[in-house]
Amino acid sequence: MNLKNYIRSIPDYPKKGILFRDITTLIKDENAFAETINQIVERSKKFKFTKIAAIESRGFVFASAVSFVLKKPFILLRKENKLPADVHSIDFELEYGTATIEVHKDSINEKDEVLIIDDLIATGGTAEAAAKLVEISKGKVAAFIFVINLFDLGGSDNLVKSNYKVENLIEFPGH
Repeated sequence: MNLKNYIRSIPDYPKKGILFRDITTLIKDENAFAETINQIVERSKKFKFTKIAAIESRGFVFASAVSFVLKKPFILLRKENKLPADVHSIDFELEYGTATIEVHKDSINEKDEVLIIDDLIATGGTAEAAAKLVEISKGKVAAFIFVINLFDLGGSDNLVKSNYKVENLIEFPGH
């Protein structure tokens, strides 16, 4: 199954000049969604990890299913002010603005190796912030798995240059 066939491209969203790669067309097809989860599970077998983390919000869709299949704890990396207990926070740049993500301070510890799953990597700012959250929590990033890599925007390459392991299921140009 070619998962690329299930990704819708929307020009000028969320702002002019951005070509948005929409995963809703992939997840609404039960066979494409199942295949995506199966591919993430299969690729995850390359890595040793104790927990799975996902970046809000589309990463939750994939990571929660993978967490269920692999019977691994699932950690939420959320937007600012969405978690009720004490948090670690990281501010970062997006290709179209700035943002903050947070993790509960008691979610990750020094014994944890964390697989980070997200729907898409573009410039890599969000992924780098996620890695920093794991690391300031004293955990280790086992690897990243992305459904979509916008290869010409360089985020995946930057993670590799920073000595992170990265897997991508699908590749598209960013524009």
